[in-house]
Amino acid sequence: MRGFVKAALLASLVLLPAAAFAQSSSITGVVKDSSGAVLPGVTVEASSEALIEKVRSTVTDNAGQYRIVDLRVGKYTVTFSLTGFSTVKHEDVELGSDFIATVSVEMKVGAIAETITVTGETPIVDVQSAKRQRTIDNDLVQALPTAKGYASIMLLIPSMVQSGGGIPNVQLQPGMIVFGGQGGRGNEGRVQVDGLNTGASLNGGGVSGYRQDIENATEIAMSTSGGLGENEVGGPAMNIVPQTGGNTFKQHFFFTGLNGSMQSDNFTQRLIDAGLRRPNHTNYIYDTSVSSGGPIIKDKLWFFGLLYYRGTGSDISMFHNLNAGDVTKWTYVANVNDPAKSDSNGPLQPNLRLTFQVSQRNRLSLFWDEQISSDSIAQGNSTTAPEVGGWNHGFQRVQQAKWTSATTSKLLLEAGVGTYLSNWNTRETPGNNRALLQVTEQCPASTGCANNGGIANLVYRGQNSWNADWIGAHTWNAAASYVTGANNMKFGYNGAYHVDNRAPGGQDLSYRFQNGVPNQLTENIRYYRTLSRVKYHAFYAQDSWTHNRLTIQGAVRYDHPWSEYPEQSIGGVTFLPAVTTFPESRGVVGYNDITPRVGAVFDISGNGKTALKFNMGRYLEAAVNGNGNYSALLPASRVPVSVTRTWTDRNGNFTPDCDLQNPLAQSTTVDFCGQINQLAFGRSNPTLAYDPNIMQGWGVRPGDWQVGVTLQREVLPRVSLEVGYTRRWLQNFTVTENRATSVADYTPFSITAPLDSRLPNGGGYVISGLYDVVQAKAGVTDNYRTYAPNYGSMYQIYNGIDVNVNARLRNGLTVQGGTNTGQRVTDYCEIRAKLPGQTGPFSTGSEIPAFALLNPNCHFAPGILTRGTAAGSYTVPRIDVLLSAAFQSSPGGPLSANYVMTAAQVAQTLGRVPSGNVTNLTINLLDSSQARGERVNQLDFRIGKILRFGGQRAVISADLFNALNSDAILTYNQSFTPSGAWLVPTSVLTARTTKITVQWDF
Repeated sequence: MRGFVKAALLASLVLLPAAAFAQSSSITGVVKDSSGAVLPGVTVEASSEALIEKVRSTVTDNAGQYRIVDLRVGKYTVTFSLTGFSTVKHEDVELGSDFIATVSVEMKVGAIAETITVTGETPIVDVQSAKRQRTIDNDLVQALPTAKGYASIMLLIPSMVQSGGGIPNVQLQPGMIVFGGQGGRGNEGRVQVDGLNTGASLNGGGVSGYRQDIENATEIAMSTSGGLGENEVGGPAMNIVPQTGGNTFKQHFFFTGLNGSMQSDNFTQRLIDAGLRRPNHTNYIYDTSVSSGGPIIKDKLWFFGLLYYRGTGSDISMFHNLNAGDVTKWTYVANVNDPAKSDSNGPLQPNLRLTFQVSQRNRLSLFWDEQISSDSIAQGNSTTAPEVGGWNHGFQRVQQAKWTSATTSKLLLEAGVGTYLSNWNTRETPGNNRALLQVTEQCPASTGCANNGGIANLVYRGQNSWNADWIGAHTWNAAASYVTGANNMKFGYNGAYHVDNRAPGGQDLSYRFQNGVPNQLTENIRYYRTLSRVKYHAFYAQDSWTHNRLTIQGAVRYDHPWSEYPEQSIGGVTFLPAVTTFPESRGVVGYNDITPRVGAVFDISGNGKTALKFNMGRYLEAAVNGNGNYSALLPASRVPVSVTRTWTDRNGNFTPDCDLQNPLAQSTTVDFCGQINQLAFGRSNPTLAYDPNIMQGWGVRPGDWQVGVTLQREVLPRVSLEVGYTRRWLQNFTVTENRATSVADYTPFSITAPLDSRLPNGGGYVISGLYDVVQAKAGVTDNYRTYAPNYGSMYQIYNGIDVNVNARLRNGLTVQGGTNTGQRVTDYCEIRAKLPGQTGPFSTGSEIPAFALLNPNCHFAPGILTRGTAAGSYTVPRIDVLLSAAFQSSPGGPLSANYVMTAAQVAQTLGRVPSGNVTNLTINLLDSSQARGERVNQLDFRIGKILRFGGQRAVISADLFNALNSDAILTYNQSFTPSGAWLVPTSVLTARTTKITVQWDF
């Protein structure tokens, strides 16, 4: 039976090719005669230079409707012909990615040789798709003053958010951002190239360190909701539609760069007073590439290749440590004349895409991109000293293959496969001295840390961990589409095989200090491997049916993912001398989900200019390593590999004079070492058990429902306005119960916030709902994960409104902008009352604080927030001057006031000293609605001169980032000291910076 299933799956790959590629667009419409009667049998041809085969054709059905699918982005001429009627030619139809353009015509009786040419406005309102999407074409991508990376473009969509909250600073140079949609999981966003995955095999699987070619993209399409059967998750997706070459050789040169003198200074007195030591400063950036495309064999084989080289260097908001490398020194002393630096250069990197028209009906596309990381040393950040940085060296590879077959004018077969492979993460720095143990300076409110750097949570002295990790994301898909004038049916299959191999290494000891004095140590088990695999199969069927002005869409999808772990071992190190080998095992045994999605679009005006859209569907949490339950039963990771214990260094020799193999508290004549905080440390018996009902079954996989209503209107020619409402709610939450304890084992207590004018109402308020486990159960763990409804109510609901404007006028003005306004409310108070000892993150990629004994903020309602963005370009006629700008306005994230209280202070209300022999506890004095970071407004501007000579075109531009030189704070050190340090800036918006950009088409 198993062999039969494998054979059937293989056959489906070969015979039922591939999923709905996101860039596949359509032209549809109705053909009538002059009396208004529909005309069946009309031949409709769509021709474009974007098609290697030049022309696609079909015939109108009995209702006079036609539909041509699988069209590339580009400009089309649509020709209608029927014996006895004049031929009608509709020119300059601009087709965007995943857009259904409605082109309807009226044919008149006339001579066969007579042709009537119609030049009308390109449709900008999609009246046949419920999907909400925005596109940015190549002209606007190249014109905008943004870094040429997906993250800077993604941030121009108001409803997209960074994982974990916060505001990324990636407009000046490309960077990786894990992102999601409003109301969803923070890691659900997807970045694709040519409709195929370029994400990693872990943490949502949507993005990776791979740098996509944005500069040469034909178009970038970003969808936010309304996907049908092709979609596993309900989050936003960005598809980068690449260039494929053509019958004409074309080259493009790109350079952008700056040096340190081209960056201004926004180190204002306000930031100095707030405690910022120094802002980051960019010393140089260069990013250059040459691309070329054209025919290898005309109308048969096209190529498009790219060669690029880039580098960056900056001073970091941190100084080198004068004591670095000295094994006799245990404190951090800033060398104010030697700022930390971050440098990364090269190497030269190529990629190549081939498009092959195998036959009249069959097309094959191949792509290969090899990206090698530069050798560089991580130099820390505002709370990490340079000497703890790791060595960056690795590579990443993207490979893709796609095949399409227009078997008939009604039947389309597609297939695709893509890989993202990467040797990633930081290695041990060459020449690292392992005698230098890493130290974290706690810098508590009671003492400060004037004797040790004056920086709360400073990490310094030695490199503590390094990794040699490998990931491989292998995805494939297949689909068959049957198209008539009114119907577009599709049957598809998606599959994936995700590999995640980790090899954690590093020191087995690290310390925590309080103003330079040891008060805690951490014991680590290092040097072991974890091997995790996730696989899934998904099948879907969908249909889109149009009748008059109404289009109804529906899809049903079946998903079956599972996870497994190859044989792996742990042990043979200081704190786990014995080696334990775990046999091959399963994680998620198998989820089975059937998820429905529906949509409806009504052409209100009947002229294709006003559409009322509705979409509703259920979507799933991504099946990928390190996400949800898929890697939760990974054997080695279920063994606690890191514990802390209180340490009093009575003899001041910075060496714990205790038997660290003994987990219990010890008091010697020279030192005191408390009991470790997890008594199962290093045990080969896993300490986390799972309810089997959440690892397999029907409808139990975490997911979410979405409902959306949108009104889109063409208010002026080539100008559209869209207003949409979205409601989203997550399902199938899990919780973790420590079965070794009961509610009676947790002592509730409260504290009074200190008096401080910066706190709400000047402080002095009571914070209740805090817990401390009794001493007898300290460090005792028997965790059991199961469904939240077994203990009470738990929900996360989002409501929001989006407003978007899109204008592309014939006078050269292009503008896109919009706002997102909404709130996500999360509540798990009922469960916290029954499971006060629950620990761990709320959900992957969420900014919601983790479950913890000292986190009473179980109702997370940050308030209604608005984010706005705008982007546009304009070419001044006659003088050929290019003007463009991008603007973002983002609210700051919720702030904390993490107050370190001594054990004696806590004992005053707890009625006893805290368990575990801890010297202090850290308690957040704020909930999610009481304080937020400041709103960040950023304006970027470009002015350029267009030069034309012969058939060539060049643009030389000056880009001005943060044109208003805002000193907005992006991140804060949120350690609270009464009437002292709090919200010390750790990063600010990059100061106003000028870059020179050259773009040359030849």
